[in-house]
Amino acid sequence: MTSVSTDKHNLFSPILLGDLALANRIIMAPLTRNRAGEGNVPQDMNVEYYRQRAGAGLIISEGSQISAGGIGYPRTPGIHSEAQVIGWKRVTDAVHNEGGRIFIQLWHTGRISHSSLQPDHSLPVAPSAQKAAGQAVTYEGMQDFEMPHALSLEELPGIVADYVRAAQNAKAAGFDGVEIHAANGYLLDQFLRDATNRREDSYGGDIAKRMRLLVEVVEAVISVWGGHRVGVRLSPENSFNDIKDSQPQQTFNAVAKKLSEYPLAYLHVLEGDMLSGERRVDYLALRNCFAGFYMANNGYDLERGNSAIEQGHAEMVAYGKLFIANPDLPVRFAKNLPLNTPDQATFYGGDEKGYTDYPTYVG
Repeated sequence: MTSVSTDKHNLFSPILLGDLALANRIIMAPLTRNRAGEGNVPQDMNVEYYRQRAGAGLIISEGSQISAGGIGYPRTPGIHSEAQVIGWKRVTDAVHNEGGRIFIQLWHTGRISHSSLQPDHSLPVAPSAQKAAGQAVTYEGMQDFEMPHALSLEELPGIVADYVRAAQNAKAAGFDGVEIHAANGYLLDQFLRDATNRREDSYGGDIAKRMRLLVEVVEAVISVWGGHRVGVRLSPENSFNDIKDSQPQQTFNAVAKKLSEYPLAYLHVLEGDMLSGERRVDYLALRNCFAGFYMANNGYDLERGNSAIEQGHAEMVAYGKLFIANPDLPVRFAKNLPLNTPDQATFYGGDEKGYTDYPTYVG
């Protein structure tokens, strides 16, 4: 188990994830940017984007689909083809050459996809045949979500195998570790929450059964990477992608306790609802259910981030929008420099504008 120190630390304190040394606790959150090249392969501007942000204690890459069927959006990178592995190797080499550390986020979007994005135009998959409200982003524009195919018991080992292959590919691509995406309404989160998991077999019902697929994935990925190189991301009350749970505190306290049984690098928690801003879950109580390092995320600035670490609420803090606009965020934080303002119009898709052209501080 990763040991949790009681010594006073702040965002600028180094930290050890097992044998992996991080220079600081300012983490770059996984950020979907929709700028992969042909074949969903990382391209030149992706290499530059991550290289610029290598000053983070740890970069967590944008979600990267573990299989062709895991895709949910146009131009998101994968980690299931040889070309994608080669493309990501260019990214990890660039980050490492700058002295940085980088994990890849392993992603399966489940029902938050569309048949037009899927191999052979098949239906997206989910724990249950529960259609999401809203629309999918496709190459043909916004289209209504479709009724997903409910995964059979016979199909679930194939999902786990896809995570294993993706974890092996991540090693080949030179990553320092992986983060399992079990948040934000995507496949593993769909299994965890009772509004989307209506199964009556050994993968549905009470939370012990609903978390079974996540546990199997965690065990399988740790078998590839070993201890302290695998993180897990959760979002207990985020309603993004039309998802909810009737008892988020109880559900995710139980998940955190279960995950404490494994030598994880960290538990990464998106605190609150990205859409409404509400925070009804007691995240300190959830944090206290997990025996390892806790990474807090959502709405933190320099002051709140330092306070969270100093008070023992978190060991690390992940930043999203601030890292989009400030490639040198740790330097700006350390020197209390003014911050660039993120341009939301350029968050998703496009070219270098709003991606690699944010300036570092000159003064």
